Order: sequence, then structure tokens, then C-alpha cells
Amino acid sequence: MNIVADRLKNIPPYLFMELRDRIKQMEACGTDFVSLAVGDPVEPTPVYIIESLRRAALDPSNHQYPTDEQRGMHAFRAAVARWYKRKYGVHLDPEDEVLGLSGSKEGIHNLLMAVVNPGEVVMVTDPGYPGYLANIPIVGGKPYPIPLLAKNGYLPDLDDIPESVCRGAKVFFFNYPHNPTGTCATPEFFTRLVAWAKAHQIFLVHDNPYSEIVLPGGEKLSLLQVPGAKEICVEFNSLSKTYNMTGWRIGMAAGNPAIIQAMSKFKENVTSGIFNAIQLASIKALDDGDEDIEKMIRIYARRRAMALAEIRKWGIDSDAHVGKGTFYLWLPVPNGMTSIEFTTRLLDKAHVLVTAGSAFGKNGEGFFRMSLTVPDDRLACALERMRRTLD
Repeated sequence: MNIVADRLKNIPPYLFMELRDRIKQMEACGTDFVSLAVGDPVEPTPVYIIESLRRAALDPSNHQYPTDEQRGMHAFRAAVARWYKRKYGVHLDPEDEVLGLSGSKEGIHNLLMAVVNPGEVVMVTDPGYPGYLANIPIVGGKPYPIPLLAKNGYLPDLDDIPESVCRGAKVFFFNYPHNPTGTCATPEFFTRLVAWAKAHQIFLVHDNPYSEIVLPGGEKLSLLQVPGAKEICVEFNSLSKTYNMTGWRIGMAAGNPAIIQAMSKFKENVTSGIFNAIQLASIKALDDGDEDIEKMIRIYARRRAMALAEIRKWGIDSDAHVGKGTFYLWLPVPNGMTSIEFTTRLLDKAHVLVTAGSAFGKNGEGFFRMSLTVPDDRLACALERMRRTLD
């Protein structure tokens, strides 16, 4: 008897779980390896955020079901609204335009469940975050990849999307600063994208967890800054990357009230919300964490410069592809090798783990992604091992 649901057959293995399994296998064998594959900041969550959590966790009133359950407590949603106003000049109503999430990854699934019917087309960027593509088959949607090419600055060529596809598409998932390339969007592109989406009645989902991880030369943006964007958009964000809180699992959706309500209706049947103590500590982060963001940007800028200075010596054309956002480097593999061949060689010979570009889609072939979320000395060690292997 087959007890497993058919929907699972269409879901590809989750890339980063496979990488974690590989890491565990190597650790069990006692291998000294350096992982540059997963974007998990090594620096700790700031102490004042942890202290806020400690105080809130000691309060018995926070040991019951979370306040406002699936929506997130009003104080947290109000803090999100303040953060958006301060950062981007965007006004949000905490009552119906903000939703608390257990990380933005949860939001991807919840939105698809709340919005997409079986057979409807969902556009996704290629290369792009694998979590978009993996969730679409669960709801019976049909993914349609939108190429992101170096010649277009890793922005979608909206004029190149067939009109027949535009007429049938319901949702478009994308994210800038872009994972994996690090590309930052421009206000002009976002304005054009919103106008295009309105003309074709396609709902935009901007996944923006790297919004604050922007190096000098890039611009910190929210799609919601575009006038009228809330009519046709929801934006996800998260405290994971911005405040070194990946394990805390808290984020937010903001934008179109009808979609926020639909996501909330789905959430109320599958979750009881986010632990109050985490929400209260997150309010402290959102209100008082700007200096720590700038500190982390300086750290990533230093590691980026260190890595690129070494990589240029290898003859790899890095400058043509590396963006100003996120803490990743998007780099071409050496000539004559596929992405998988190159990353496998680094793992086997150098004991350095990076992510094959093909894991992010067909248009990622020929590239690899390298994370800067390791201590400086381990990054230097990885670069030295990579250089010896390439030699």
C-alpha cells in the first residue's frame, strides 16, 4: 500500500537540506572542511535582542498561546510598520497590511496556498531561490521560469515574456537583492515592473530578506515604495539575515490587504503563531538595530573584498557577475567544467563546499555561489584550498 501522497512526487529535494546532510557526513568522518554553501550568519544575534528574549521568556503571561495567534501580536506588526516607514518611507496599516511569519519561507507556502488554484501559472526567476519552485507543485500550480541573464544585469526582460504566458499567469515570485547573484534592483525597474504587472493583472510577490544587506554602490529598496504597488503586491521580509536571527524563525508579509487576509485565513488553520517572547525581542531589533546592520555590512564588505582580490588571481572573471547585495558571490566556473563537476571537485579535493549554480535553475549552469557568512580566518583557509585545487 502506498501511503505517501502523490503531490510529494513532484517536489524536488530541498537543496539546502541535501547540503546539510553532506556536511553531517563529512563531520562524522572527521573531515576538516569549510562550508561556503549556506547563507547562515556566523556572528551571534546582538546581546540586547537576546536579553529582550530572556526577559520576555521569564514572564509567565508569554507561556500561553501567542497573542493574536496567526497574525502576530499587534505590537510586533506596529513595529514592522514603523520599520518600513523609517527605512523606506512606506506607510503600512498594522491591522490589515502586515502579517507575522515564522520566517519568510513560511510566507512563500502560505501565499501559494491562499492564492493559486490548480493549473494556474506561477512565474519564478531562473536562477532563483529553490523554495519558490518547490512549493508550486504542492498547490497544483504550473511554474514558468523567467530567465535572468548577465547581459540584462540579472533583471528580467519583461518584453521578452510571451504575451500568451502573461495572459495566463497569476503570480510572479522574485527577489532583489537577488539570491543567488547579489544583484540589486533600481527604482526605475521596480516602477516599470509594477506598471507591467498591473497591465497584465499579475500579482507580484517580492521576497526581500536581504533588503538591508546592501554594500556601497547598491540601493536599499522596497517594492512597496512604488506608488500603487500595494494594489498588486505583497512583500516578504525577515529578521534572519538582517539581525543574525536565522534560527529564531520570524519575519513578515506586508502589502495588499486582501492577500494578507487570505494568508491569515490559511495560517489560522495550520499554526498557532510565533512565541510571544520572540516577537517582543524582534520589536527591539526592528526599533534599535540599525547600528548592528551597518556593522554587519562592513564585515561582509571586508570579506567580499578579500575574496575577490584572491579570486581575480585565479583568472576567474568575477567583476562581471558580482552584485552589490546579499552576502553571496556569484562566480563563473572555470572553462571546461559544469557547475556540478566544479563544486564536486572542490568538495573532494579541497574540502570546501560551495553551491552549484545549476541548483538555482537552468540559467545558473556555468556558475557557483559562495557565501561570506564564515569567520575571516576560515574564509582565508577556504580560498587558499581552492587556489591550490585550481592550480
